[in-house]
Amino acid sequence: MAENDPIRDMPEGILKLIEIMRRLRDSETGCPWDIEQDFASIAPYTIEEAYEVADAIERETWHDLEGELGDLLLQVVYHCQMGREAGHFDFSSVTRRICTKMIARHPHVFGSDSRDKSANEQARDWESAKAAERTASGETRTLDGIALGLPALLRAMKLQRRLAAVGFDWEEPRPVLDKIAEEVAELNEAFSAANDDIKEEFGDLLFSLVNLARHWDIDPEAALRHANAKVERRFASVEDRLAAARRLPTEATLAEMDGLWEAAKREETAQPTRHKHGT
Repeated sequence: MAENDPIRDMPEGILKLIEIMRRLRDSETGCPWDIEQDFASIAPYTIEEAYEVADAIERETWHDLEGELGDLLLQVVYHCQMGREAGHFDFSSVTRRICTKMIARHPHVFGSDSRDKSANEQARDWESAKAAERTASGETRTLDGIALGLPALLRAMKLQRRLAAVGFDWEEPRPVLDKIAEEVAELNEAFSAANDDIKEEFGDLLFSLVNLARHWDIDPEAALRHANAKVERRFASVEDRLAAARRLPTEATLAEMDGLWEAAKREETAQPTRHKHGT
């Protein structure tokens, strides 16, 4: 970049980032890689950056979060630049649209509605506003408009919330637990018969588990991340104990590793601490 490049003199902020992206996508002087990209090729990077934001929050590494939020913002600017080039939209129209939406969905803040509502009541109002928007856009079925590209656990949660909003839901968790038991029995039956229903029954069981998580106000993605972190932490302890004996996991029996796993588990139970992924 030349010493007299005007980008260097621009104030820090969104306008500078927008101009940087415009320069990167310039068909004559831009970056060949950036020029070649399109919405489909950039979408996986956008998803990846969102997960990295979530990871930084999970680890409570705020300096990393600052950087990851910048990376995610870059993805938004990237899509907006491609939208501008194609004549679909630009950063200004995107921000205007979200501002309009947020104002319309918060009449208790920006309008005359009373703020004397619980968080649950305001959440129901939010869902009602979203339903009205879906109807106005031509989506007539209850489950219309739930993105196919969402992670499966998150999409299952959204499907169930939509169904609950129209009354297709159990009122309390006990019937969900009974349904899970039923699904486990059906999975066991499919396994015993060694037929092609195992995948379907396994999916039904996962869907029911998500339903239980929703009734207990548990984020299934967060719960699974916590379980993953626990496995990583405990197996690291297994490896450390084996390494102290100058051995590798591949040199130990399953029974030995299971014993070391239980020892790590007992140690955690004896000294309860708050564990974070990556710490």
